This record gives sequence, C-alpha cells and structure tokens, in this order.
Amino acid sequence: MEFRTFVFYFLSAILVIAGLRVITARNPVRAALYLVLAFFTASGVWILLQAEFLAIALVLVYVGAVMVLFLFVVMMLDINIDRLREGFWRYLPLGSIIALLMVSEMALVLGGNYLGLFETSVEQAGAEHSNVQAVGRLMFTDYVYPFELASVVLLVGIVAAVALTQRERRKNKSVSPSQQVFVKARDRVRVLQMPAEKRD
Repeated sequence: MEFRTFVFYFLSAILVIAGLRVITARNPVRAALYLVLAFFTASGVWILLQAEFLAIALVLVYVGAVMVLFLFVVMMLDINIDRLREGFWRYLPLGSIIALLMVSEMALVLGGNYLGLFETSVEQAGAEHSNVQAVGRLMFTDYVYPFELASVVLLVGIVAAVALTQRERRKNKSVSPSQQVFVKARDRVRVLQMPAEKRD
C-alpha cells in the first residue's frame, strides 16, 4: 500500500468516526470537540487532493467558528454554564486525544510531503497555477446553481433560528399614554408617618 493511500484511509476513518460522534454525543461540549476534529481531518483530505485553499479555508472559517457556534447553541438552549464549568477538567482527556490526533494528521500529511514519501506519479500543479482562481471559476460557472442553493439553505437556517427564539410572545413593557394621563399622585405615592425614637 502506498503512503498516500494509507494516509487517506487513516484520515477517512477518523473523519467518519468523528462525524458519527458529533451526532451521537449527548454532551454539547463533546460534540463540539468532535466537530473540530472532523473539520480538521477533512482539511487534511483536501491537502492530499492538492486543494490547499479549501483546506485553509475549512480550518480558518469552520474550525475558527465552531466555538462561536457552540456559544450560540448554548444561548439558544439555555444550558447551565456554571454546571458545564464545574466539569471542565473532565474534558481534558478527550481534548488531549483529539489534539494528539490533529498533530499526527499534520505530521503524516506535511511530513510525507517534506520527506517525499508520496508517489511522484501524481501530476503536480505548476507555480503559475492559482487554486483560488480555479475554485472561483468552477463555483460560479459549472456549480452556480448548487452554490445559490447552499446560500438559500443557509438563509432558511438563519430565519428558522430567529423564529425559534421568538416562539414565546414576550410581554411588552411599554405603558399606554392614556393610562399615564389619568394617574394621580395619591394613587402612586403614599407618605408614611413613623414615630421618632429617641435613643440615649
């Protein structure tokens, strides 16, 4: 088995397991950690396919926004933050394992390229080749309809999230001006007379 094939199957196995754990983990903190691992592993697969721009974008955009997404979910579900903070050190072993997997993935992909362990029969792109330009041309020509469909799906998700937060009718704190006009001071203010106490 060639080294590239071994790295691909290794990353694919981690990606499938991490993806399954994202949807099966009951604890939102564990699900977020597995989601970070899944995105990072997917970026390693993109690097194997010589799509460096997509790999870096996946890490910067998705992995960087996972914590913001997690905080958004915490605010939506009204999870007790104090209870999660109490068990912070319980997640240290899982976080350490995920960090070690990320480091091993980086060592396999980057170290394999540096040491020349990948097969040389694969056609390499030249220095004049722009990965970003090729992705942009394909996205807005051949795949323009899927691109627009993805934007519509994201818009529907945003609208649904806002609608879920506004399900319960909140009480209006405004006061009617007609009620304010007829308010009298004796109805709102009451003067109490308390006997004075003399202390020695």
